[in-house]
Amino acid sequence: MIHGKTSKITQSVHAGSHEYLAHGGVVTPIFPSSAYDYEGGRPLQYPRYFNIPNQLAVAGKVAALENAEAGVVFSSGMAAILTTLFSLLKNGDHAIFQRDLYGGTHHALAQEMPRFGIAYTLVDGADPANFEKAIRPETRLIYIETPSNPTLKITDIRAVAAIARRHGLLTVIDNTFASPVNQNPIDLGIDIVLHSGTKYIGGHSDLCCGFAVTTQDLTQRILASAINHGGSLDAHTAWLVERSLKTIVLRVRQQNENALAIARYLKTDNRIGQVYYPGLEDHPNHTVARTQMPGGFGGMLSFEVKGDAQVFMAKLALIQRAASLGGVESTITSPARTSHVKVSAEERKATGVTDGLVRLSTGIEEAEDLINDIKQALA
Repeated sequence: MIHGKTSKITQSVHAGSHEYLAHGGVVTPIFPSSAYDYEGGRPLQYPRYFNIPNQLAVAGKVAALENAEAGVVFSSGMAAILTTLFSLLKNGDHAIFQRDLYGGTHHALAQEMPRFGIAYTLVDGADPANFEKAIRPETRLIYIETPSNPTLKITDIRAVAAIARRHGLLTVIDNTFASPVNQNPIDLGIDIVLHSGTKYIGGHSDLCCGFAVTTQDLTQRILASAINHGGSLDAHTAWLVERSLKTIVLRVRQQNENALAIARYLKTDNRIGQVYYPGLEDHPNHTVARTQMPGGFGGMLSFEVKGDAQVFMAKLALIQRAASLGGVESTITSPARTSHVKVSAEERKATGVTDGLVRLSTGIEEAEDLINDIKQALA
């Protein structure tokens, strides 16, 4: 148990695990059992109930990093997102989402919500007033994602949370791009924070998981649906996620520095069009980002290549083409071909996801090496 207020880097090492240390070890053991004794006052434990030791340890660590009371670890980010939404919404309800969303979320809304009689509205998140204008009597929640995937748009978290409170609505945020290191939305008034833990939480491009962290009461509400949907994570993977979390602060700090250095370089190269990074002073919402992202502006950026983007990516030697993000190695992708491939061409155009847009996830390599790789690929 951690006593008193500690730094985020200390929490990343120690939070969540102490209850499960055994035999003098300093690392949480792997508890691979899927069958547990239920007598003697013990809780009924089962992996699908999200209550085995390795699941609880890693969920507790992420909850601590996000200043939440409790949380649930899932088998994927989309399991966390949809389980949370279906735990809060029912037939006849309405929800408001910002238009700039991860493509998987956007596709899931279009495919699943109408089937269950849940209405939703997409709004431009740049102006918080748009959320208030979209509220109906049957509206139950507002869902945002900031910075957004892939154009790094910034939504004013405090303003959206204040609107929701005035109207008695719940708020949900996908905090994947920011990570718990750079941004803690609960401190800004948000009710539920979601993560694709496959990205910065896992951090090594080798795990798939998701998280929902919030209050004790809302955690129980999410758990009630989670047990039915069955998107639980096995003990071995949960143990690996906890191990990865112990270095998240160190990793993300380096990724923040690299992304800012690369974004500043890209602004000077006439072979590059628009550069999207909230750490740049000319970003439309740089001031808002600075106030709600005290840990840094993140390791993600995107930019327009004036030439053939696919040729450019093929010529990169150090930066690897890959569809995911958040790993220690730098990766690059075409959102139109990967994360947003299932989004209609019209919707991609409306959100700025052009064929020339590339999304760069900066790793922990030396920034100068990454910049030189981009230069030679552009040459």
